Amino acid sequence: MNATEVVLAIDQGTTGTRAIIFDANGSLISSAYLEHKQYFPQSGWVEHDPAEIWKNTVAVIKSALKKGDIDPSKVVSVGITNQRETTVVWDRSTGKALAPAIVWQDLRTAEMCEQLKKDKDIEKQINEKTGLPISTYFSATKLHWILKDYHEIAAKAREGMVCFGTIDSWLIANLTGNEVHTTDVTNASRTMLMNLETLCWDEDLLQIFEIPESILPEIKPSLSHYGDVNVKELGIEAPIYGVLGDQQAALVGQQCFEPGQVKVTYGTGAFILLNIGEKILHSKNGLLTTVAYQIEGQKPIYAFEGSIAIAGAAVQWLRDQLNIISSASEIERLASEVPDNGGVYFVPAFSGLFAPYWDTSARGLIIGLTRFSDKRHLARATLESIAFQVHDVLNVMEKDSSVNISELRVDGGASKNNLLLQIQADILQIPCLRPKIEETTSLGAALFAGIGAKVWNDFKDVSKIWQLDKKVEPRMEDEKRMKLITNWERAIERAKHWIKRD
Repeated sequence: MNATEVVLAIDQGTTGTRAIIFDANGSLISSAYLEHKQYFPQSGWVEHDPAEIWKNTVAVIKSALKKGDIDPSKVVSVGITNQRETTVVWDRSTGKALAPAIVWQDLRTAEMCEQLKKDKDIEKQINEKTGLPISTYFSATKLHWILKDYHEIAAKAREGMVCFGTIDSWLIANLTGNEVHTTDVTNASRTMLMNLETLCWDEDLLQIFEIPESILPEIKPSLSHYGDVNVKELGIEAPIYGVLGDQQAALVGQQCFEPGQVKVTYGTGAFILLNIGEKILHSKNGLLTTVAYQIEGQKPIYAFEGSIAIAGAAVQWLRDQLNIISSASEIERLASEVPDNGGVYFVPAFSGLFAPYWDTSARGLIIGLTRFSDKRHLARATLESIAFQVHDVLNVMEKDSSVNISELRVDGGASKNNLLLQIQADILQIPCLRPKIEETTSLGAALFAGIGAKVWNDFKDVSKIWQLDKKVEPRMEDEKRMKLITNWERAIERAKHWIKRD
């Protein structure tokens, strides 16, 4: 690749779409971003407009090219990363969406999930085949709902005229002029329909969810040729080579290519992925087993995943509900004004606790308050709550994988908070590493796209692209650390089982 040639990464997220252009050194040349509308037609329902997402994708690509003063013909490869589990169906002949996209956050199939869980044989079968628990989170029940609720779509499906896909499939179809219907293994592994061992759609699971295989996309390795861009108004004639779900893309962007390497993305919540290598492991502590990535011609790499519901959202709560801070960045200064939490602990279980507790009846709790306590202690307790939750997930990851984790690679908005990183390193007693390139999700898609187009040869060739911005070493005494963890665990126990259901 010469100096004028570039790689385009499309990052389609829950709230918006970003296009980022990287050069051969992995440097970010230009980017553009657009939000899309969130629809809440009923309580617990969350939808997106697939047509709006595609329209915004075209717009941000054109904008990024213009900002960087880049000739579209200089784009040599395209990578895609996307919000996972969100479910789209479209007409095979016209390429038009047939219904709103049902977002991963949507809860409309909660009753169906509860019914399925009553059959312990089915629950065990789904978990063993997919590495996932039965949950509204994943695509299978959403697609089942669409086929049951939209009779016209069900009729079209029986005629073989319907395509289902997660957002990556929707973008690939549109980018290739409706010529390609495919997905990658990481996104397929989040549908609750793919067998982790065979990497194929599982007949037993399709039967459980009453889904015809004819509407499902072809499953391909994350790094493989998906087709060529065929959209006249973009002017790009490049192959699509890299496709990954967003958290897996961040794992690749952080270059966690060896078993035992782990990353956390601090966002509204926090997502922690641990590379566990080529062998499928099943967690005994509520972790998900998922495909981390696969390179064409090679065995897949698997990962444990632990999700934390409330991380950055706790900081937003201090800002928006309590008005303790006026901006998220202000929390670091406020929390730094005190040497410790003053005995205050904050469990931000606003909608229950995710991994490793999985208690939907838990609720938020602030405990240890005295007349000495003030907003600075609450600010520090908020940052500590994020670090404690990550510690809890990594603790069970080590148990389930028999791996000793030696460092944590961090990204996401809150990774800019140096005090949070110090607290995190102290609680974990391992270094926290923040890279110079913040957009690790987009970088992960770009790296695979670039390797596919021979911009880079292999993982060794791209290792120089990951550069350290800051390494935070632990410095807390172990006695103090253990006291903090013990008190956090006491607070967790008091937050659990708060909601009593009849």
